[in-house]
Amino acid sequence: MKKFITLTVSVIIIALTFAACMGGNNVSENNNGQVDQKETVTLRLWGAQDDKDMLTKLIADFKEDHPEKNWKISISYVGEDDAATEVLKDVSAAADVFSFSSDQIATLKKSGALYRVTNNDIKTRNSKPSVMAATVDGEIYAYPSSSDTFFLYYDKSIFSEGEVKSLESILAKNTGDKVTNFAMKIDDGWYSSSFFFTAGCTLFGENGTDATKCDFNSEKGVMAANYMIDLVRNKKFASLDDAKIKAGFKARTLGSAVSGTWNAEDIKNSLGDDFGVAKLPTIKLGGEDRNMISMANFKLYGVNAQTKHPEEAHMLAEYLTDEDAQETRFKVRSYAPTHTDLAEDEETLSSNEVVAALTAQSKHSILQTSIDQVSNFWTPAEAFGTGLIDGSVTKENVKQKLDAFVNAVLASTNNKEEESTTGK
Repeated sequence: MKKFITLTVSVIIIALTFAACMGGNNVSENNNGQVDQKETVTLRLWGAQDDKDMLTKLIADFKEDHPEKNWKISISYVGEDDAATEVLKDVSAAADVFSFSSDQIATLKKSGALYRVTNNDIKTRNSKPSVMAATVDGEIYAYPSSSDTFFLYYDKSIFSEGEVKSLESILAKNTGDKVTNFAMKIDDGWYSSSFFFTAGCTLFGENGTDATKCDFNSEKGVMAANYMIDLVRNKKFASLDDAKIKAGFKARTLGSAVSGTWNAEDIKNSLGDDFGVAKLPTIKLGGEDRNMISMANFKLYGVNAQTKHPEEAHMLAEYLTDEDAQETRFKVRSYAPTHTDLAEDEETLSSNEVVAALTAQSKHSILQTSIDQVSNFWTPAEAFGTGLIDGSVTKENVKQKLDAFVNAVLASTNNKEEESTTGK
């Protein structure tokens, strides 16, 4: 009897050992007594830290909706602005699916980091601008998730809805010595470019694709820069980053500021019933009030070209950007959807005041370029803004400073042209 028991135990051990070695697949028995095997798929996702709770819930829903596989999906937190930098450090070590800002798509595609999207439904179910932002050389390389630009936050206890329509009226109001009327990060090209665009300047031509063109040093550019000089010299203005903007609203020492949806929750918690949002105010240039034109981009999800599970990675990326997921982003994170059924539903969009303000501003925005040359823009834009703040950029030398600015933006293109003409 003992020999029989020993033999039976040995058989069970061998069977369990064999099952454990079956390539990481889960083994289960169905209702008919037959053995089913689920393939184990391991994927890594990169997303923004602020989206942690939302992404965790979406991943749980994805697993529930796709029970045919044993999913092992891990999430690491890499912001959209840093995605390309992190991916290109080592594409093979990067996440299978990652979110990124649309201005990075050309660089990612050129570096061979993105898997092409073959699902043509992406074109029909998303807004044309978002599809354009996800397209390189006529092919789609990412899944649109949400649209993004900046707008105005304001304290309703300080300003009325009418007063925030004009920057001149915002700055003119007497708010006392302890309150800054208006703030924005003037040494960040994403924000400061709005003054040049409002004046009629272009970055890389009308369509943002001509790497040889930038007219920020034209007469229109000088007009915009002079406005910025006057703005920075105004005691009712401050150049503040996001952290200081949020702190200012919390301390009630800030009347209005330019930022995006990512700060909505914190600012709303600080201001409570006094929380206000609107499109950017008009500014007076050339004797006329002009709508400020902002730089806009899109948040996209891409699939790593070197993923070991391309089919499943595309399934996940598509799930994270479908209509239901975009509706979740809208409700939970105040992200403006790109899915046409949501983006064209004005009644739903207007129910969220933050998205309503972003949508209103989007009508006065231009798509942020994704050509490689844009990498030359950010540093000289920051330097010019720093010069405004420290006073080294003046109305007397502004043309010279703008010439240097533009030369830096176009530097690599100019060098290539010089090499071609000299035969090097």
